[in-house]
Amino acid sequence: MVKQIHLEQVIKAANSSPYYRLLGMAVKEIKEGESRIEMPFKQGLTHPYGIAHGGAIASLADSAVAMALVDLVHVKDRITTIEFKINFLASVNKGKLEAHAKILHKGSKTAVGDVEVVNEKGRLVAKLVATYSIQRNNDRHGPPT
Repeated sequence: MVKQIHLEQVIKAANSSPYYRLLGMAVKEIKEGESRIEMPFKQGLTHPYGIAHGGAIASLADSAVAMALVDLVHVKDRITTIEFKINFLASVNKGKLEAHAKILHKGSKTAVGDVEVVNEKGRLVAKLVATYSIQRNNDRHGPPT
């Protein structure tokens, strides 16, 4: 129950953060090392050719890994991206994108996540693999994960 309340707080905080609002991202689900985040196509996120900028899509995918990992670490631990590799497979000029992330490996100091970004028709738009740092907080009082 405590863990569920924490995840609900994380979702609320993420969805109300300035960067998520700028991109229009919304965390829809965090569960058992997986997450799902949506982002609508917006003209403000395009490059000069009128398609979604790769940076916006990469932000969506990277954020999905973070949300999936939040479910697997202690509430007081901090996570940060170390690196990621992304392949863009299709352009986007309308509709909604959805990132589905899954943590493939979680160690004591690092984690690796995999993300597929699809358009509203289910077509694969991008594939990302990310490595995250897990920084343990020595003051770990509070609900464990």
